[in-house]
Amino acid sequence: MNNVMEKNRRFYEKYVAEMIHEKFGEYEDRIAVGIVGEGSDCFGYDDEISRDHDFGTGVCLWLSDEDMDRFGHLLSIAYNELVNLQEHSYYTDRLRERRGVSTIHNFYSDILHIDCDTKHCIMREEDWQNLDHSCLKTAVNGEVFRDDLGQFTAFRNLLLAYYPDKIWKTRIAQQLHTYASSLQVNYSRCMSRNDIVAAEICRSKGICSAMELFFLLKREYPPYYKWTYRALCDLDTEGVFSTKIQELAQERLNTDAWIDTRYNPNRLNYKDHIVSLSEEIASLLEEMLQEKNLIRIRSRYLEIHVNAILPKP
Repeated sequence: MNNVMEKNRRFYEKYVAEMIHEKFGEYEDRIAVGIVGEGSDCFGYDDEISRDHDFGTGVCLWLSDEDMDRFGHLLSIAYNELVNLQEHSYYTDRLRERRGVSTIHNFYSDILHIDCDTKHCIMREEDWQNLDHSCLKTAVNGEVFRDDLGQFTAFRNLLLAYYPDKIWKTRIAQQLHTYASSLQVNYSRCMSRNDIVAAEICRSKGICSAMELFFLLKREYPPYYKWTYRALCDLDTEGVFSTKIQELAQERLNTDAWIDTRYNPNRLNYKDHIVSLSEEIASLLEEMLQEKNLIRIRSRYLEIHVNAILPKP
């Protein structure tokens, strides 16, 4: 457990739990408490740099819609009074929006940007299709300290069970196409034209797609983009894939490799090390696809696999 999470847990156990017991004892077993949501501290990634904003002691308290109507306003007042008494709580207005009392429905709906049916604990296929996928990790990070009612944890577990098979395969196919088009095709086209800016965009899009594919094939959600590589390093226990990603990001564009070299879709320009790294990463992804029994033919050109993986109508 990271230090900030431990500090917030102690704050809950020493102050918040006591306040709930004394002032809201009859509802004590209906209040879920924890630290989940936006902020590097919820991911366990906070450091001295990240503590310059929206950083401080506090917890989330989640209620059903009915309980919010019944006593949520009073609970919110009591919680805020408690926070205001703490020295060095470092509460900003933005942090107050991330902590404190909210309904279970509003918490998940605000993070995922869809109307979540937390009461019946259901996610329809159209919900999965419409949600902002980058927010899924934010919805299931952190820790739940107490949830006797179980409604908050039930929806959390629904999300943790991962995408339905059709959505999962569709997202894999989408990212295979993006990787192939950006890094395996358009990067070389741009370098042949000496369009350095466009080539850099291709590399960036390819890196993002490669990392997302790794998470998809591991059936894990990636976090907010600035933490994706760090999470990748944690997930990639062997370190091979994350090392190749870092090498691809650090490699300098080599315009000399494209002097007097015309683009040829059937002949890769391995004089450019970015091309070589792109193919090495594609090969690693191909192996992962095979391990998941998603492909039958071998090809490092990842576009070849898109139609095979796309769910049939």
